[in-house]
Amino acid sequence: MEIFELAALLGKKLKDDQRLIDLEAAKKAYEEDRQLQKYMVEYDVQQRAMQAEVARADRDMDMIGAIQKRTDELYRLIADHPAFIELNRTQSEVNELMNAVNQTIMTQITGEEPSGCTHNCKTCGGCH
Repeated sequence: MEIFELAALLGKKLKDDQRLIDLEAAKKAYEEDRQLQKYMVEYDVQQRAMQAEVARADRDMDMIGAIQKRTDELYRLIADHPAFIELNRTQSEVNELMNAVNQTIMTQITGEEPSGCTHNCKTCGGCH
């Protein structure tokens, strides 16, 4: 079997992994959450308003303070939102999986075992 055929098979197998299924569901929930998307749009608008105000020669420091306060509030609302938290959690799990897959491939290529044990066996390419 050719390398790219094997890679395609690996990709199909990974697609069936629960971690990737969970990530897709989290992405969908994130994208479809209207309140979260409103926060994201407003955050972007506030960031642009801040940039415009800071760039002005006669900048209004009270306005900058007000924009910064609202931007900070929006950041907390976004970061504490369950859909955002779940997306980050599932993305982290997929990143760990992909790192473990890449480490396993590198171990097979180099013949060298991973040098830094994380003591988290689910991220390990195998040492025992």
